[in-house]
Amino acid sequence: MSSLPAFTENRGRGPLHGVRLIELAGIGPAPFAAMLLADLGATVIRIDRPVPAQLGIERPLKFNLLLRNRQNLAIDLKSEAGRALVLELVERADGLIEGFRPGVTERLGLGPDPCLARNPRLVYGRMTGWGQDGPLAQAAGHDLNYIAMTGVLSWIGRPDQGPVPPLNLLGDFGGGGLYLALGMLAAILESRASGRGQVVDAAIVDGTASLATSTFGMHAAGLVGPRGTNILDGGAPFYDVYRCKDGKYICVAPIEPRFYAELCRLLGHSVDAIGPQQDRQAWGATKERLRQIFESRTRDEWCALLEGTDACFSPVLEPGEAAAHAHLKARQTFVEVDGVVQPAPAPRFSRSVPRTPRPPEAPSEHGSLDALRDWLGEEGADKWSGQLAQA
Repeated sequence: MSSLPAFTENRGRGPLHGVRLIELAGIGPAPFAAMLLADLGATVIRIDRPVPAQLGIERPLKFNLLLRNRQNLAIDLKSEAGRALVLELVERADGLIEGFRPGVTERLGLGPDPCLARNPRLVYGRMTGWGQDGPLAQAAGHDLNYIAMTGVLSWIGRPDQGPVPPLNLLGDFGGGGLYLALGMLAAILESRASGRGQVVDAAIVDGTASLATSTFGMHAAGLVGPRGTNILDGGAPFYDVYRCKDGKYICVAPIEPRFYAELCRLLGHSVDAIGPQQDRQAWGATKERLRQIFESRTRDEWCALLEGTDACFSPVLEPGEAAAHAHLKARQTFVEVDGVVQPAPAPRFSRSVPRTPRPPEAPSEHGSLDALRDWLGEEGADKWSGQLAQA
């Protein structure tokens, strides 16, 4: 067990307390959006298959952190009774999230039209890679395909190498799940004012392009050169990662001249000795000087000298080290739930503090009945108990 402090006491309910959402089970960005909303206090029922599909990287349930903070029902969506139960839940929901290919929920009888007919205030959130329309809408794909198509992947990597996949953080979770969560919140606010629901079409290609708005602006102005030659992509010596004597890594990012001067001073050299900051022709030589300097000491030695200064310095920590860092530990950026160290809900709120995350739960007859009682009352739970027992 780790020595992480407990997350803030369960004294809050989160700013989204009272918001009710249905999630049709999927993988990747749609569950991430549902997790974000559930972390902030929304009540989310996840509708799973009676026998969950074996998709993605399989692991024990408690490690599938995207599924935390949910109630779970196992329902056969291909059955008439299953569809009827979902539509009854829809009547009492603020929103629904699905991450299937375009047309799948329509074929199930759970598309926007029947759902909005049952609940005209419903926000129907759709998460796809390519979007609900366009020539590629029905094509299979994953994060890497979507960020490649937007042009964003071409900017990531070293000049002498091909583009580097940035995990699936940029597409699935940044351009996908975050934008779906934002779209759901915006549409729920509008629905409460207008009394009318709508469809949120969240496409990873759209969100990824939006994330790169600033870079596209610089590109249009002719300020972005080839991959790996720019300030923010590792081309600049003052914005890069360096290997230390012990084989571990640190990074420096003193973009502003005064911070660069402070880095040089702390390294025991003048700016002229290290290399002029804005002379791109000198960047190669400057980077080589910094490489030699940083290889002369261990990562811990550099932390002792530079961490907490205006040199814009950080150690490159391994995932297992991050939760133990003094700053992240003080802020409780990571918490331990059911023996699993994981990121805490974010962002922070001064008053409506989210509860400690609940570990992922598998659908169960007892848990399903409790969830139905919360949504439909005793009578509604009794009505559907046979259907859940069959699942």
